[in-house]
Amino acid sequence: MDLHAPLKKHFGYDAFRPLQEEIVRDSLAGRDVFALMPTGGGKSLCFQLPALLREGLTIVVSPLIALMKDQVDSMQASGIAATFLNSTLDAGEAKARWRGLHRGEYRMLYVAPERLMLEGFLDKALNWNIAQIAIDEAHCISEWGHDFRPEYRELKKLRTHLPDVPTMALTATATERVREDILKQLQLREPRCYVASFDRPNLTYRVVPKASPYDQLLSFVKARPHESGIVYCASRKITESLAAKLNEDGVPARAYHAGLENDQRARNQEMFLRDDVRVITATIAFGMGINKPNVRFVVHHDLPKNIESYYQETGRAGRDGLPSECVLLFSAADVVKQTRFIEEKSEPEARIAREQLRQMVHFAEARECRRTTLLRYFAEERPDEPCGGCDNCLTPRETFDGTIAAQKFLSCIARIQQKSGFGFGLNHIVEVLTGANTEAVRQRGHDQLSTYGIGGEMKREAWQAVGRELLRLGLVEAAPGKFATLSLNEKGLAALRERTSITLTKPTDVARKTKSRAGEIEADEKLFDALRATRRRLADERNVPAYVIFSDVALREMARTYPTSPTDFRRIPGVGEQKLKDFAEPFLATIAEYLELNARQTFGAPAAAAEGTTRRAALNDSERETLRHFERGESIEEIARSRGFVPSTICMHLALAIESGAPLSRDRFFTADQQAEIAVAFARTGGRNLVGLRDALGGKYGIDELRIFRAFAQRGEG
Repeated sequence: MDLHAPLKKHFGYDAFRPLQEEIVRDSLAGRDVFALMPTGGGKSLCFQLPALLREGLTIVVSPLIALMKDQVDSMQASGIAATFLNSTLDAGEAKARWRGLHRGEYRMLYVAPERLMLEGFLDKALNWNIAQIAIDEAHCISEWGHDFRPEYRELKKLRTHLPDVPTMALTATATERVREDILKQLQLREPRCYVASFDRPNLTYRVVPKASPYDQLLSFVKARPHESGIVYCASRKITESLAAKLNEDGVPARAYHAGLENDQRARNQEMFLRDDVRVITATIAFGMGINKPNVRFVVHHDLPKNIESYYQETGRAGRDGLPSECVLLFSAADVVKQTRFIEEKSEPEARIAREQLRQMVHFAEARECRRTTLLRYFAEERPDEPCGGCDNCLTPRETFDGTIAAQKFLSCIARIQQKSGFGFGLNHIVEVLTGANTEAVRQRGHDQLSTYGIGGEMKREAWQAVGRELLRLGLVEAAPGKFATLSLNEKGLAALRERTSITLTKPTDVARKTKSRAGEIEADEKLFDALRATRRRLADERNVPAYVIFSDVALREMARTYPTSPTDFRRIPGVGEQKLKDFAEPFLATIAEYLELNARQTFGAPAAAAEGTTRRAALNDSERETLRHFERGESIEEIARSRGFVPSTICMHLALAIESGAPLSRDRFFTADQQAEIAVAFARTGGRNLVGLRDALGGKYGIDELRIFRAFAQRGEG
């Protein structure tokens, strides 16, 4: 069956994203499917397209009632018969939809798990010719997941009620343990499992020392005046406080947390989805299934509890594939707060939570590529080279000889403890160092210490950064408990006595814009703004969010290619037949009006899409040396021994050489049977996730071998 024609007709795309076509074909063949694809990777299309191509109803289980309307609006804007049933409908509307379901008027039904599993619901549903069940956010069924929901456990009964209906389980975040639990709980039968890469190339990751968090946040948001984003906070109180302050400073913002009345919470979310406010300050209660594709930044005001939560929350940025930023404000005090909460848990829970926190802190403090650290958590490898999309790769922090500053700080801790008999927090120590004339300092006699005012040459924020780094280096300890008091440990005392040389790193600027990322689409910015205004007007007329009309990707392509006829407009990504009919005229009119007063600009080809790969144009000296040895007929093991490298490094060099166009033959690496076997698995899983590819092949091939196979495939040989 040709799937590309209906893909273009209904969704406006000429090509599938990685794994989509394979999943759609398995779905149409009636197989159970498990799909793990990153946020923005196109999970929804995997069940939406099959729903259009066969008779019967697809039931989509979705955990958040508030988002169902937007998902259905998006389907209807593309000419697809979809509906939802939830508690927001009045009795008359609910009855009308029930009648439509009984008459077979819909191809898709969105419903929450608790409603689907209500007594009597499935009995009625047996009359609907159900063709497939799609379970979104499937990780919610696992107690090992970061977002377990008890109501999802009931879904395991679906196999009993609907034994012959194929099931598709989809998620963006799941460790290997969670994946196994999903398959077991849902009783999937011989499922085809697809695991895409966890990498989001269009996202840039940064960790910034938390100094004056509100000022840092405000400068960041004001440096991006036309962009919207999410600020995740640890408590309801902080979300309210930040939203109020941002509004006072001219940044439209709303808070979102579980303590708000349902109507208010829904209103705030709706305002954000419709671009009426630029910023939503939220607890972790916000975000699952958020369908807003143009979230340009996610800021973590406080430290997440674990990497899975961090990954999923940052994943709400840049769903449209355009460059987006993820910033984490990090402080040792946040670690202490989290530790205090953990101490209130039972010991088994506390043990898991401590390990999760340790991994999160490791990510925040890592000096290696953050993308590598993040992907490694999900058992995915990437080449040992700069990613071009994190602070550690883009702008490695400058270092300086911080011995004198460290000596002053350590000495001040020692003098305060000697004077008072106990420790004090970071801010108090900084006040003593900078000679602050505060009541707290005078009351305790700390203005009489020899270290009082000896740090006047540096600003308060700089001393706070020094304190945090000494904590990271293990020279200072933060005591658990209500107040994160600092004290010297043995290592810190030794450094103080022996005047050990200490290298420190300079703090970074949170407001600084990052360089362009994968997915960048250069365009006429003035026309883009005009097209956004048209989109907003059309969205308001239809009472839907702007992205239901067109994504930013589509608008930027219009502002790059200046379509002036329906034929040109049809080529824009996301323009299917229904949207061509409904929206070509107003957008073409906007472009024509713009061109009457403005000249066309010329742009090069758009940067690689999010799922694209970066090819190396040239090899370095070491890689060329490996290639010369290999071309002389030496084996990988022989080259490794003679050059003093491990074999995996030699394999990496050869893979880069193949990608760069070196005339190497696959036959030197694989037999014909091996090539055929790997190619079949490669076609199913894609090549981004080598660990997933290895697992699909039953572990018969190593990561190094598969990396070389992928290199040949990327240059069009496989």
